[in-house]
Amino acid sequence: MPADAMRRAKPKWLTVIGIGEDGLAGLGDEAKRLIAEAEFVFGGKRHLALVASLTKGEPRPWPVPFDAGMADVLALAGRQVCVLASGDPFFHGVGATLARKVKPEQMHVIPAPSAISLAAARLGWALQNIETVSLHGRPLDLIRPLLQPKTRILALTSDGDAPAAIARLLTELDFGTSRLTVLEALGGPNEKQRSARADAFDLRDINPLNVLALELESIPEARILPLTVGRADHLFEHDGQITKHDIRAITLSALAPRRGELLWDIGAGSGSVGIEWMLAHPSMRAIAIEANSDRAARIARNAAHCGVPGLVVVEGSAPKALAGLATPDAIFIGGGGSDAGVLNAAIKALRAGGRLVANAVTLEMETLLLAQHTKRGGDLTRIAIARASPVGSMQALRPAMPVTQWSWVKP
Repeated sequence: MPADAMRRAKPKWLTVIGIGEDGLAGLGDEAKRLIAEAEFVFGGKRHLALVASLTKGEPRPWPVPFDAGMADVLALAGRQVCVLASGDPFFHGVGATLARKVKPEQMHVIPAPSAISLAAARLGWALQNIETVSLHGRPLDLIRPLLQPKTRILALTSDGDAPAAIARLLTELDFGTSRLTVLEALGGPNEKQRSARADAFDLRDINPLNVLALELESIPEARILPLTVGRADHLFEHDGQITKHDIRAITLSALAPRRGELLWDIGAGSGSVGIEWMLAHPSMRAIAIEANSDRAARIARNAAHCGVPGLVVVEGSAPKALAGLATPDAIFIGGGGSDAGVLNAAIKALRAGGRLVANAVTLEMETLLLAQHTKRGGDLTRIAIARASPVGSMQALRPAMPVTQWSWVKP
């Protein structure tokens, strides 16, 4: 919105009202009054139909495709505008989108119970003890990190086909004995609740407006992503180019992920470091830079299979491939490189206060790290791992290739 338009905008010019499937019956007097007084009423066609008898202003259905920039709403700043939203506008709703464009003091928000709250109430589930996820218009793979035995999940879905697709995914991952409950059209006259096991899911004609409740059960072979870093190597598809799980755990510790940060994983190989970085919190972001096209495709598959499909894969060689990328908060450089140009480009690109971690397994790369440590400081660590393996009828510890790790914070 232009600055002059924002200055002209009246306080509380924008009203955002949460509405449930019960329509007008679920609205209070204040919400009804504000809808009736609005010059313009925005919402989905279903929402506008629910309040048609109250609306005196101009109804404005959302454009297709949906405009996340909210240009039509912002163009009316200073007029009496009402926006209708499903349930709680600030739970994966349009209220959160508008709040990025409109100051809180210019908004009057009247929320309704979210579909998640209604589902928890119907099931008798304590919200603080369960996991919630929005899969509305988002990849189903996002549910994968939440798949833990004895866990309860409430998932917002996109349509009537999503519950069956999730049931198939659970069965594929050996969570087939889990109980799924589909809660449809919550809060309205057509509300319905049905249940089935994931591996015997046979529910049909599911209302597109549904919440899926999952009570997870698994067998020992289930694919479960542990909650700690250094996840087992077999969870990642790779061709041997992977930072092994124990070294990876030490590396992630040195990278010290913080909420909302962006990582560059240069020479990503299997993508395991960037993937584990993103698994630390849903707000985390990562870019994997990989020159080998087969590995780049493999990274994308690994990211989806580990529940972080948002990982960005850039196919190309560093340092050239680094040009134009968003400024990173942290950078990881794997152990096989020996190009001083890559290291210097990474140091230059890193923001002030950002962290860089580089692992060396070759003498050439180790020489580069020694020089940088001498020049810039930071921490230089030698990591030596030995694993037991058979020697005849007995066992002996065989050392893996040692790793020299340089970690540094840019002044």
